[in-house]
Amino acid sequence: MVLKTGSGARVPPFLVMDVIAAANALAASPGAANHRVIRMEVGQPGSGAPEGVRAAVATAMTGTDSLGYTEAFGLPLLRARIAAHYADWYGLDLPAARIAVVAGASAGFPLAFLAAFDPGDTIALATPCYPPYLNIMVALGLKPILLPATEATGFQPTVAMLEALDPKPAGVLVASPANPTGSMLAPDDLAALARYCHDGGIRLISDEIYHGLTYGKPSASAASFSPSAIVINSFSKYFSMTGWRIGWMVLPEDLMRPVECLTQNMFICAPHVSQIAAIAAFDCHAELSARRDSYARSRALLLDALPSAGFTKLSPADGAFYLYADIAHTGQGSSDFCRALLNELHIAATPGHDFDPARGENFVRFSYCATEADIAEAASRLLDRKLTTG
Repeated sequence: MVLKTGSGARVPPFLVMDVIAAANALAASPGAANHRVIRMEVGQPGSGAPEGVRAAVATAMTGTDSLGYTEAFGLPLLRARIAAHYADWYGLDLPAARIAVVAGASAGFPLAFLAAFDPGDTIALATPCYPPYLNIMVALGLKPILLPATEATGFQPTVAMLEALDPKPAGVLVASPANPTGSMLAPDDLAALARYCHDGGIRLISDEIYHGLTYGKPSASAASFSPSAIVINSFSKYFSMTGWRIGWMVLPEDLMRPVECLTQNMFICAPHVSQIAAIAAFDCHAELSARRDSYARSRALLLDALPSAGFTKLSPADGAFYLYADIAHTGQGSSDFCRALLNELHIAATPGHDFDPARGENFVRFSYCATEADIAEAASRLLDRKLTTG
């Protein structure tokens, strides 16, 4: 008997997860002490949740609260703290009712896609990009329109790119700072994109999960420029809480109830204990700012060392904690290059074709959110064995 499989069974892998598995296997292999793996493949802050978060959770675990289901959109106190965060960071008066707490940004994207679009709708986005954007769209029957971005556009989409599309897409997805390039949209450019989409009846989704991790350039939220935009954010990156699976959405009024109904049926609610942790995270800015400063030092070290190691073409790296490096001159494809990097130098990095199906073979992504000592050691290993062509 041959049983049917659905379209979701054909979704491509998120290749960085395969790199993680390979790095874990190497680290666990015999003689691992002689080849310590430096983890530059995944965007996971090396320090873990802030101390204030851990203390709040420890208190909650010994209390009388059952930590059961919350409302679908989360604890009222957490939604209010997120709204206050928008006032503090962006000067934006945002009603807490428009905040939906979700089980990580990864839950926010399918909720946004399902609420705002129908199967067959098109969504435009620039490449290189975060791979699950495309994979989730395809699994839900949506059609991505890839806009190849280059250094000339700051690896970001432009209004001109959208104006050239015929027919117009149903949606546009932007990310600033972006994964894998670290590139950012200037506030004026984000405003122009947001207004173009709103005026043209195009739903804008803005991925802002790396806000707070910028290095000299200002950031802005799409919620400041468009009442119809969907904003997705997370406690994973700036707040260093990847495994807690907690994030949020800023919803336009017309999508509040649809997303609430979807959340009720698909997830019920985000984990209660993670919501308590997230409330405490807003009191940890001193510790988190120090971590951002550490990333900035690692970034500066790599920007100095990588060109000397043979990586002479790098992405702007204005925010997040990634460098996207051109390896075309090595003559190797990105998967082979990353495999050699792991096996020979014991550095885990992510192949570029995970982020750009058409051009990614010539690129590799380095994450620099591990400890400063690990980043310095990685730079030393790369400098000791400079890249060669062929």
